[in-house]
Amino acid sequence: MSSPHLLERIEKLIEIGIALSAERNIDRLLELILVGAKTITNADGGTLYSVQERATVKMEIIRTDSLDFAMGGTTGKPIPFAPIPLYHADGGPNHSNVATYAVLNDCTINIPDAYGAEGFDFSGTREFDRNTGYRSISFLTIPMKNHEGDIIGILQLLNARDPESGAVIPFSRESQRLAEALASQAAVALTNSRLMDDLEHLFESLIKLIADAIDEKSPYTGGHCRRLPVVTMMLADAAARVSEGPLGPFRMSEEDRYELEVAAWLHDCGKITTPEHVVDKATKLETIYDRIHEVDARFEILRRDAEIAMLRRRLQAVGDGGDVSPSTDEYHKLVRQLQADADFIHRINIGGEFMSDEDQARVEAIAGRTWVDEHGRLQPLLNENEVANLRVAKGTLNEQERHIINNHIVATINMLESLPFPKHLKRVPEFAGGHHERMDGRGYPRGLTGPQMSVQARIMAIADVFEALTAKDRPYKPGKTLSETLHIMAHMVLDGHIDPALFEVFLREEVYRQYADQYLSPEQIDEVDIARLPRRESGTP
Repeated sequence: MSSPHLLERIEKLIEIGIALSAERNIDRLLELILVGAKTITNADGGTLYSVQERATVKMEIIRTDSLDFAMGGTTGKPIPFAPIPLYHADGGPNHSNVATYAVLNDCTINIPDAYGAEGFDFSGTREFDRNTGYRSISFLTIPMKNHEGDIIGILQLLNARDPESGAVIPFSRESQRLAEALASQAAVALTNSRLMDDLEHLFESLIKLIADAIDEKSPYTGGHCRRLPVVTMMLADAAARVSEGPLGPFRMSEEDRYELEVAAWLHDCGKITTPEHVVDKATKLETIYDRIHEVDARFEILRRDAEIAMLRRRLQAVGDGGDVSPSTDEYHKLVRQLQADADFIHRINIGGEFMSDEDQARVEAIAGRTWVDEHGRLQPLLNENEVANLRVAKGTLNEQERHIINNHIVATINMLESLPFPKHLKRVPEFAGGHHERMDGRGYPRGLTGPQMSVQARIMAIADVFEALTAKDRPYKPGKTLSETLHIMAHMVLDGHIDPALFEVFLREEVYRQYADQYLSPEQIDEVDIARLPRRESGTP
């Protein structure tokens, strides 16, 4: 072999090694290894095996150029041949197969002519030759060892060809050394790729474990962390298809999609720090338990005291020979009022989207009633804390509790910014931490405006609102229908809360319907008339 020719093959080996270090896809990596080995040895065919838990060797990819035969790898054609056992049923080593022998003995096997070789079973090879008219002659079988010295695969090359005549020749010593060098590089590249895949799988599993832990922490928001990534990616994909307008430049690569999906899974990780009694607060008076029962007891005491007072007046009237009717009428009137007030307290304790000023004033009036406790002391029917909670205008959380809930996003940002995310995930904290910001700058925690937010953060803001409104497992409300949800969201656009361009995509591409078909109850999926939703008039800023 001339020196210039050897130099060319070494340069090709270096080129292949560089390519191997850059490839992440396992199937393409396997092809690079086999095709590269065939190139530097001028082999007509080859097979790449993987070693399965030191029990079998499995064909991963097969190529034979002269037969135009290709299976496994990126071809999409599955390899029908069963894995070859390293050991026989009696536990003895399988030395009859070249590939298994190379694994068991950690050695390269260079066979000049398979038809004249002894000690190996080439019956399968010969049957293949009979069926195809091919003649398998020279074989080069090389173990692939990782950095720990474990054999993870077998590189087997078939029929070396003379560069000038094309005749099949034995694999030369130089070809064997080059193939062994490539096999060594390939094993490291393959191990690194699998290690990265394993680490990525572990990372994703941990992310979902955190999300599941948050959902399990609260029976009322269970599933939110699993559902939000779904609607987020639906809207993101729809937005990436837009070719004009404010969203025209927005595109996402596979890495971009992965980054956003990770952010969606982690968007509420800060809730792991939020007390359960705040997250699960189903009614306004609930703390560790619902204090409505204490209020009921006080109403019952007032009814009891009114009845006692009425009976005493009746006895007095009977003793004086007077009329008992006024006492009875007054008692029944008071009982009806107490029952009406108790029913009112029960109703507003549930919470909701809005509480009128009149209802808030009525809470104050009811609190003005007094009752006598077990120590004979006069007490207000509702204490200051109960009044403050019952007067909450929206939902069930008072200002202090809402601050605790809102702080989960600060905790989320702090937690995520403390993690050493790799380059392709650097924006996860920004995406996850921005889903409670508003277009008009009145959101939290940083008060960002629309132009200061990434498209991804604005997508997550819409996804979070939509999932929250339609969720059936919230403590203070039933899941809303599609028409109710979109009507509320349309008003949120007008109010400067969510991105109008993304909301238009959400409507036009029927992202809401796509999500609803998978996650909403049939009774929630009603007819939606997009034309009747409140919209900003043309030309209005």
